[in-house]
Amino acid sequence: MVFKPQTFYGHEPSTFETESTPATAVESRVAEALARAGDLDAGNVSVTSVDDRIVLSGTVAFPEEVVIAADIASRISGVAAVENLITTASYDNTSGS
Repeated sequence: MVFKPQTFYGHEPSTFETESTPATAVESRVAEALARAGDLDAGNVSVTSVDDRIVLSGTVAFPEEVVIAADIASRISGVAAVENLITTASYDNTSGS
């Protein structure tokens, strides 16, 4: 495997420090916990910190995953409240032939 230096149009990209606040740290911890959960596909779930709560949004395949996501988020240190806006994706399983 060959590792190439990161460039943008042939130039090294500028680096800058991103803002890190307690709210973004909590968002990151919740997002990581959701990503690691074995019984949840969180690929289409967004985590946002709004005021003193975590807002979960997006879609999951099964209704059980909506509950699982909220439960996981509520157990993360620093989460005061969870607003769960996750919806269940609906699939048409009827045959068209």
